[in-house]
Amino acid sequence: MRFAFLLIMTATTLAADVLTYPQTRKEDVVETLHGVTITDPYRWLEDDNSEETKAWVKAQNEVTFGYLEKLPRREEIKARLTELWNYERFGMPFERGGRWFFSHNSGLQNQAVLKTAETLDGEARVLLDPNAMSADGTTSLSDYEPSEDGKLMAYGVSEAGSDWTTIRVRDIASGRDLDDVVKWVKFSGVSWLKDGSGFFYSRYDEPKPGAALTAKNEFHKLCFHKLGTPQIDDKIVYERKDEPKWGFGGHVTEDGEYLIIQVWLGTEPKNRVFYKKIGGDGPVVELLNDNDARYSFIDNDGPVFYFRTDLNAPCFQVIAIDTRKPQREAWRIVVPEVPKVLLEGVSTVGGWMFCEYLRDAKTEVKGYEMAGTEVRDVKLPGIGSAGGFGGHRTDTSTFYSFTSFTEPGAIYRMDLKTGESTLWRKPEVKFDGSAFETKQVFYKSKDGTKVPMFIVHKKGLQLDGSNPTLLYGYGGFNISLTPGFSTSRTVWLEMGGVFAMPNLRGGGEYGREWHQAGIKLGKQNVFDDFIAAAEWLIANKYTSREKLAIQGGSNGGLLVGACMTQRPELYAAALPAVGVLDMLRFEKFTIGWGWKSDYGTVENKAEFNALVKYSPYHNLKPGARYPATLVTTGDHDDRVVPAHSFKFGARLQECQSKDGPPVLIRIETSAGHGAGTALNKTIEKTADEWVFLVKALGM
Repeated sequence: MRFAFLLIMTATTLAADVLTYPQTRKEDVVETLHGVTITDPYRWLEDDNSEETKAWVKAQNEVTFGYLEKLPRREEIKARLTELWNYERFGMPFERGGRWFFSHNSGLQNQAVLKTAETLDGEARVLLDPNAMSADGTTSLSDYEPSEDGKLMAYGVSEAGSDWTTIRVRDIASGRDLDDVVKWVKFSGVSWLKDGSGFFYSRYDEPKPGAALTAKNEFHKLCFHKLGTPQIDDKIVYERKDEPKWGFGGHVTEDGEYLIIQVWLGTEPKNRVFYKKIGGDGPVVELLNDNDARYSFIDNDGPVFYFRTDLNAPCFQVIAIDTRKPQREAWRIVVPEVPKVLLEGVSTVGGWMFCEYLRDAKTEVKGYEMAGTEVRDVKLPGIGSAGGFGGHRTDTSTFYSFTSFTEPGAIYRMDLKTGESTLWRKPEVKFDGSAFETKQVFYKSKDGTKVPMFIVHKKGLQLDGSNPTLLYGYGGFNISLTPGFSTSRTVWLEMGGVFAMPNLRGGGEYGREWHQAGIKLGKQNVFDDFIAAAEWLIANKYTSREKLAIQGGSNGGLLVGACMTQRPELYAAALPAVGVLDMLRFEKFTIGWGWKSDYGTVENKAEFNALVKYSPYHNLKPGARYPATLVTTGDHDDRVVPAHSFKFGARLQECQSKDGPPVLIRIETSAGHGAGTALNKTIEKTADEWVFLVKALGM
């Protein structure tokens, strides 16, 4: 078969390097949206099953790896990453039926192993090892939940990084799987009945052949699987054929009395909550059906339900609703909102309620009685991020993790009566965090908004503008970026790099208003915040444009793509990963329609006008000099389909000026959006990114 793009080559030069890119075939694809003519010459790359697309992927990878493998420090960086990652890691322990469960990685295992023990610190045995499920380590454990008596475990497995999950059931005593198999599960948890006779889960219909990684995900169903029966007999507990885009999650309350049904619409920051009494064929009660706020179920005291909500509280509060008197005037505020301080999460254990707050993106934790009386502040080991504080009502202790930019995540056990914490597990990493410092600064964005930013670097850094700096951001979907340890970034820091992470609008760091300031018609605020961060770092002599790189993944990939097309002269290098880069067609694939709450839709003229103005794919200009760019994606990404990166990479190579630096695309095989990626692939990808920056920034 003849592929034109393999026959025609173009060249670009960086210093002594000469790169030849495959000249990607262009098609005359033109459409008119709201009176605007849109060209899409690389639309054919959306067909990931075509032989031409597969040949294009192969040709691009040959160019990319041919360049990266010749860079002199690649093996050195890879070796250091491997050495640093070779440390023992534990997940948060929890108990079911007198057994303890936790994940464990001995160091360089591609996937963490699930272990169980009779006592917390007793001898543990392997219950499930995903590494034995595939030769290349790309099969991952996506979810698991033991039954209440600790005898059975339902677990979900994902292949090659896909969001699709297959659920099986394992007998914990014998380690053998039962015959139960549940397929085509996505965006779902697992919640058992108290008696262990079956579990609730959510699924879509089986997609058409060849369409599993690209077809729209619609008509979600909440189902119940009874053990020992085929999936075809599973009962549909709740579905809405009149609402194809609604999604459902089912959770059985700890007392086993209620099934809580969370109802969501994509990533919209509002939801509904229904419930059903367990047992019998009672109706589903539409408790919260106004879709007017975000409601997260916390716990129940019989018919009294507790929720974390931003209704009339942009930074969230805790309320109680007596389902016997569900009228709004009867609702009770249990823990009121703290203005400008985000109530990020709430959990209950041992009759306590723990509230995790973010104050300027740093964690604070307070303990309350269930009635709402504050009892104590939890003393954390330092400034960083904490999480956990879960368990059963009868527990006398709980576990939580704490991490910072320079300290890996340690796990602590807290006595609920005294409030004293003792260390349970702390990783031993061959990295001296004391040689580095973290600071938080506040800078002004284009419109005067004050934005916080963390900066991490070696102690004694000279502010002379010569430091290679990596600016990382996200800014979307109400997600907060908080301090956390990253093995890959430790190598960047050791090489003398500065790491900067601003908390952009669109995120959740300051609650609903901060999020809403960076969505739809206000999305440009996010890019302005990121650009202002770059300008601040340069103005304050941390770095210079010749030494500055930008990085982000998924929505952060969009951030990088938009900022490098709007201000290409401001950065020396860019690393957009698994990015949403075609803003006019994101709605057409898998769960992309669910992002309209943040991005808007091309169907709305005003939102289309905003989208087309910043869409990275559509705003590349022929002959412009773009930063050295390494686009990364995975061939099994069914969250942000790789076509986004394919099309952007092809057009970037077409538009890059003849004297511009390299613009490459790295396409990982048997990998998805990121979750469950094999460790060896993560190490190789990180080594490639860092060596690319070493070359681009002259390190």
